[in-house]
Amino acid sequence: MLAFLFCGLLLAARVSVTWTMPAAEESSFDLENTPDLAEKISDIHAKVLEIWSELGRQREVNATEMHAMCQVQPSASLATDQPQVTGLVLFRQPWPGARLEAFFDLEGFPAEPNISSHAIHVHQFGSLSQGCESTGPHYNPMNVQHPQHPGDFGNFVVRDGRLWKFRSGLVASLVGPHSIMGRAVVVHAGEDDMGRGGNQASLENGNAGRRLACCVVAASSSAAWKYQVLRPPCDPHT
Repeated sequence: MLAFLFCGLLLAARVSVTWTMPAAEESSFDLENTPDLAEKISDIHAKVLEIWSELGRQREVNATEMHAMCQVQPSASLATDQPQVTGLVLFRQPWPGARLEAFFDLEGFPAEPNISSHAIHVHQFGSLSQGCESTGPHYNPMNVQHPQHPGDFGNFVVRDGRLWKFRSGLVASLVGPHSIMGRAVVVHAGEDDMGRGGNQASLENGNAGRRLACCVVAASSSAAWKYQVLRPPCDPHT
């Protein structure tokens, strides 16, 4: 890469550089006798080094790993006899532009005899002032139909009242104009129909039902993520 940059700048500079070819009896070309050319080459070299350093700094910025955490709490608008879902959602983005990774570690779902499935989505507002109802609709910055919103995480299997799941390749982002930072993650009582329900609500929210629990996505250190990676899952089949 450095060689290509140097050659390109050198060729561009040659149009303004003129020197006299050495006579036949001369055996070498002496830069000391052509100070203008030596100075130009030195300037080109300095510019190449500057560009290379800037590219290095940009790579370091782009390689910054980002983490976020969401501490899930039951919706304040739910009656006390309703499921009290709590837990953590952890996010990691290896670099800006990379697909998001997430751990979902939740408990407090109804301990139903059969396996149940619950939808989890990102909603527009990071406000819990009226429970999960104040988080607004799905976060939909591109004005597209469900399930194409950033944060349409889909359905999660719950066994014995607990959910533990790692997912990668999520289209949501922690940075940029469509960042989910400061927005809400909402856990729903029902299953997401993935836009195939045949009505308007299906294209807006997947008919996922009432909002059981929610939290606000906030920046965090990597400590919680590293701990989650090292600990065994509560249920390896989820």
